[in-house]
Amino acid sequence: MEKRRLGKSAIEVAPLMFGGNVFGWTADEAMSFKLLDGFVGAGFNFIDTADVYSKWVTGHKGGESETIIGKWLKARGNRDKIVLATKVGMEMPGGKKGLSREYIAQAVEDSLKRLKTDRIDLYQAHAEDPATPIDETLEAFSRLVRDGKVRAIGASNFAAASLDKADQAAKAHGWPRFETLQPEYNLYSRQKYEQELAPACERLGIGVIPYFGLARGFLSGKYRTDADVSQSPRGASIKTTYMNPRGMKILDALDEVAKSKHAKCSQVALAWLMSRPTITAPIASATTIAQLRELMAAAELSLDRSSLALLDDASSD
Repeated sequence: MEKRRLGKSAIEVAPLMFGGNVFGWTADEAMSFKLLDGFVGAGFNFIDTADVYSKWVTGHKGGESETIIGKWLKARGNRDKIVLATKVGMEMPGGKKGLSREYIAQAVEDSLKRLKTDRIDLYQAHAEDPATPIDETLEAFSRLVRDGKVRAIGASNFAAASLDKADQAAKAHGWPRFETLQPEYNLYSRQKYEQELAPACERLGIGVIPYFGLARGFLSGKYRTDADVSQSPRGASIKTTYMNPRGMKILDALDEVAKSKHAKCSQVALAWLMSRPTITAPIASATTIAQLRELMAAAELSLDRSSLALLDDASSD
């Protein structure tokens, strides 16, 4: 399996990232352990989470995903085989949030404790913080890198102009730069990333690890009728956002390519992402072993020019 670098760093990762938002939410601890075992056992090494996962669940307070990953790492003793990514900045209980110097220093210690590790491979700013100058944020991150608590830093949900500003500040002060960006990007949601973010990432040498690679599950092909979406807690948003003539055209193209490649729609959608020049590794989540195997197979699927052209045409805005 080919490995790809995170931006300009020396960190190498497999071309698919496991999204840990499901751990402790739609996948309990036992299933989470099985999923992580299966993922790493198949040769993958890149795991993403965030301190805020899964605060949105009734009775949760954030940190549930990191806690499960930490228990798994301790039980398996395989920390050195994993490229571990987490995020900081979203609101936690007590109104704690943002990218200030003080908050980052506190939040990283909380994450390290939950993850039961002495270092985070990729520490990401989860969202922009208008209340904190980017210089303060980067200086705080630089201290973590200097102290060996973080190997590389990244951004999530940042605008192109903010990436440029951050890069300029890092160069001016000799601080570590953002090596990655985590934006929304998939066959359906293309315009914002391709027109605004992709040129900036290519120019700055930033690796991209997109989330919602399957458009909340729509690109798996399992949501085509009102009856289909009624079975999902995300059904209302899927119907409103994706179930329109353009969405159905994309599914038709996925069906055609999947049939020709003896593959699944989800595998084709992820393979399309992996083929994009600025993409390091799309993020995908699974809650069953069957789903995991299906997603991992996408890393071995190669799409020819005619297949890529068909998908590009069907999904053009």
